Amino acid sequence: MKDVVLHIYDVTNSGSDKANNTILQINRFFKDGIGLGGIFHSAIQVYGDEEWSFGFCEHGSGVFSCPPCKNHLYTYRESMVLGETNLSCAKVNQILRELSREWHGSSYGMLSRNCNHFCDTFCERLGTPKLPAWVNRLANAGDTALEVAENTAITVRNLFRQAKTEIISASKAAYSFVTSMVSNTPATPENLSDEETEVSLCQGSCFENLISISAKPSTSNSEQLEYSNNHIPEQQQQEHTEQKELSS
Repeated sequence: MKDVVLHIYDVTNSGSDKANNTILQINRFFKDGIGLGGIFHSAIQVYGDEEWSFGFCEHGSGVFSCPPCKNHLYTYRESMVLGETNLSCAKVNQILRELSREWHGSSYGMLSRNCNHFCDTFCERLGTPKLPAWVNRLANAGDTALEVAENTAITVRNLFRQAKTEIISASKAAYSFVTSMVSNTPATPENLSDEETEVSLCQGSCFENLISISAKPSTSNSEQLEYSNNHIPEQQQQEHTEQKELSS
């Protein structure tokens, strides 16, 4: 049986003293103050005087080793024993070779495939417990937030596609309705036959006559009285003349 030891560092490799100090303050507050977690680098030591971890590189494997607690890129924080492995030194070396082929440096991801994820995988194959949750909690939270954001973006895209489909369907329905209305328009002289044109013109002429007749003003009472006044005396005068001739 051999101890499996976890070495933990504060991530202070930003190249900026101000940024590094900010990370140290974050880790002191979130880990030392409230026990939530922080921004950490981790490595596993088992058999020998080397710790094993994972990092980014453009070519080749991202798995590397260094003396325990001596990684100069970070600030050493603490170590803890995770458990014991019953695997032989030769078997552990075989596992490390397999991991070296699987964990390419270019596949490194700060949130989803970092050094802490590598150490979890290594411990799983050694048959020991994984890292304490607080070591990688912020990265896991960031990865979850990113996944939620991606899912939300996918949902929004699907809604836009659905709305686009419905708009196109509505446009097609409107076009079909307008087309049917145009096909049912009243007949015009251009599309009537000769017989239909003659009947239509005749009906139009009769209609115009009715309009002209109804539009003429009726004779007023004053005109009728004037007519009577002008013609009744002539009749009486004629009768008077005839009576005179008879008497003579």
